Amino acid sequence: MLWLKAFHIIAVVCWFAGIFYLPRLFVNHALTTEQATREHLKIMERKLYRFITPFAFLTIALGIAMVLQNPAYYAQAGWLKIKLVLVLLLALYHWQCGRLVRRFAEDRIEHGHVYYRWFNELPVLLLFGIIILAVVKPF
Repeated sequence: MLWLKAFHIIAVVCWFAGIFYLPRLFVNHALTTEQATREHLKIMERKLYRFITPFAFLTIALGIAMVLQNPAYYAQAGWLKIKLVLVLLLALYHWQCGRLVRRFAEDRIEHGHVYYRWFNELPVLLLFGIIILAVVKPF
């Protein structure tokens, strides 16, 4: 179980590193008017999204593996149910990032940099909730 947990945490850290940085690239993309810079950002966005996506799947798979190690305990853990909702929201956020990567690749910048700055803050809130629930286990 400790090996699963260790690799789960490693995958979470890698996933979040990208989830924090990718929307920052969107901010820069929305700010720039230089085509060469936009082309460079497109490459960075695409590569980063491709890099973090396997970590998203690995995070979820390792989390499921841990639950399967002790299903009776986790079935009654109220904190886990809320954590899973937050993880689902994070997965939807990740999916939306993929949609935005494709839109930017097509030069379809639909919002200004302020929108992407706010968009960039959402995973921070999810991280706070997920970590507090996993560590404190309030119920």
